[in-house]
Amino acid sequence: MIRVLLADDQLLVRAGFKALLDAQADIEVVGEAADGQQALTGVRAHRPDVVLMDIRMPVVDGLAATRGITGDPALRDVRVVMLTTFELDEYVFEAIRSGASGFLVKDTEPDELLRAVRAVAAGDALLSPGVTRRLIAEFAARSKEPAPAAALGVLTEREREVMALVGIGLSNEEIARRLVVSPLTAKTHVSRTMVKLGARDRAQLVVLAYESGLVRPGWLG
Repeated sequence: MIRVLLADDQLLVRAGFKALLDAQADIEVVGEAADGQQALTGVRAHRPDVVLMDIRMPVVDGLAATRGITGDPALRDVRVVMLTTFELDEYVFEAIRSGASGFLVKDTEPDELLRAVRAVAAGDALLSPGVTRRLIAEFAARSKEPAPAAALGVLTEREREVMALVGIGLSNEEIARRLVVSPLTAKTHVSRTMVKLGARDRAQLVVLAYESGLVRPGWLG
């Protein structure tokens, strides 16, 4: 059973999501929150697998609430998906840096919402090509010269190669085709890389790829 907490200051949005999610045999809504502070309290009380978190909320916003969740070792297994009005929201960069596992637009199709919740609960990240390109553009605009990549010394040459491909936005299937390996092998390399670097998920691996200088802005084309 996938346990979900809904955090949005609009009651109708929460009600719509709750009705859809609770109708699934494998998903249960365990809590609701109208602001970021309530979200933090609810996450600590219920320990959901996934939090659907609105970015703009009163009292404590979604970014601060996300940092509170991802910065707490006791909540390491909780995944946060940000809810936005537009995919290329001005806060995309900061939310990923804060530890969010991905994004959903509020008017997403029901099937896509369910797929997203299940994917994030399984440890995948929701980074569409549009979001990945936005992240790269932000890194190009904000990044200083990357820090020495000493931390990448724990990776094998193949794992570095896989991490670079994750950094330019390729899926496991695309990585498999590029390296001429099976999708399962590609997924295994990605998983081992995340474990070695202590990355929460694929989204954080993208950030680390740029911060370490393994991938440079502009490589995506």
